[in-house]
Amino acid sequence: MSDLTSPKVNKTDAEWREQLTPEQYRILREHGTERAFTGPYWDTFQHGLYRCAACDEPLFLSDTKFDAGCGWPSYFEPVKPGAVTEHRDASYGMVRTEIRCANCGGHLGHVFPDGPKPTGLRYCINGHSMVFEPI
Repeated sequence: MSDLTSPKVNKTDAEWREQLTPEQYRILREHGTERAFTGPYWDTFQHGLYRCAACDEPLFLSDTKFDAGCGWPSYFEPVKPGAVTEHRDASYGMVRTEIRCANCGGHLGHVFPDGPKPTGLRYCINGHSMVFEPI
């Protein structure tokens, strides 16, 4: 895990607040989460590309999306190596691996080692942290 990576997009707090919806800001900039089964895309299975809602960086392809039954969009791998960064998250009395957009540093969700083949990973992502682009 790397906590030393620097995002490429740097904006002030005021700039992020102006650009993002209140819910996107809470999740992407304040490391919040949406309640299970309430955010966008948890049950979307159209063919397309999921991009970061803050900087438009490609994050996940629909070909890697699967129904994990957890209430959040889940993927078994990012669109390309280096699209997301991993960070140790020791909040709420547990240790998890947080996932952030490598381009802007926005909080996306967490990754868990209980996903399907071929990676065995489950990238559990807040729907409000992304926008969907049909392909």
